[in-house]
Amino acid sequence: MNDELQHLKNLGKTSSQWLHAVGIHSPSDLRRMGSVGAYQAVRKRGFRATKVLLYAIEAALMDIHWIDLPIDRKTDLNHQLNGTSRQTKL
Repeated sequence: MNDELQHLKNLGKTSSQWLHAVGIHSPSDLRRMGSVGAYQAVRKRGFRATKVLLYAIEAALMDIHWIDLPIDRKTDLNHQLNGTSRQTKL
């Protein structure tokens, strides 16, 4: 089986299987849903994914390792996940 998702950085067999289970089968599906939407769908399906999956998905879409995802981007993702907006300090 040629799994396009496993060819993305950070996404291994388990995360790919979780994404397939929620209807994401290709990188274009993943881009359409977005990292927060994909993560929420995985969690809603009952998989016990941590926020590392959220960061891994976002970093995969950027073609970087999830460890290299900037802290500001992680903060933005967490705010999106929680439905809050980030306040810019003046």
